[in-house]
Amino acid sequence: MKLADISETKRRNTWKLKLIKLKLTVRKKIETCIRALMTLRRVTNTVKDEKGDLVADSHSILARWRNHFSQLLNVHWVNDVRPTEMNTAEPLVPQPSVFELHLATEKLKGHKPPDIDQIPA
Repeated sequence: MKLADISETKRRNTWKLKLIKLKLTVRKKIETCIRALMTLRRVTNTVKDEKGDLVADSHSILARWRNHFSQLLNVHWVNDVRPTEMNTAEPLVPQPSVFELHLATEKLKGHKPPDIDQIPA
C-alpha cells in the first residue's frame, strides 16, 4: 500500500467519524425537542370559573365551557328587539326593469375581461 492511499483512507475515516458525531449530536437535539414537546402536551389546561378561580379538572372545565356557551348562545332578550324604521338621507332607488337591464348590457363593449364585479362584457 502506498503512503497516499494510507493518508486517503485516514482522511475518509476521519470524515466518517465527524459525520457520525454530527448525526449523534443532531439526534440528541431532536430527542431533546421531542421531550420538550411531550412535556408541553402533559400540561393541563386551566380555565377560570365565574368567580375568577382557576379550574384544572377536566369535568369542571367542560362544565364551565358548557355554562359559558349556554349563556352566550341562549339569548332570551331577542324577542324584545323590534325592527326599527330605516331613515335614509336619499330616496330609495327603484329596481331596474328588464328593458333597462337589456339596454345596459347592449352598451357594454365586447371582448373585455371581467371587471371587479366578475361580469364579462
